[in-house]
Amino acid sequence: MGADNETDVCEKYGVWIEKSMYGKKYWGIQRSTFLIDENGIIKEIWQKVKVSGHAEEVLKKVKNLY
Repeated sequence: MGADNETDVCEKYGVWIEKSMYGKKYWGIQRSTFLIDENGIIKEIWQKVKVSGHAEEVLKKVKNLY
């Protein structure tokens, strides 16, 4: 899969959103993580992700699922 240049995938997952910085509005991606199982079922969604500790949180969830 290549880049989502047309934002189709981002829009389907609901992460292409209107943002605001210093009073200016623009469109961008909301940093999110989706845990998707082998059948394509979304098992967990993390929105507005902060980097610190996030990988460990996702790994813990994966281990609990299997």
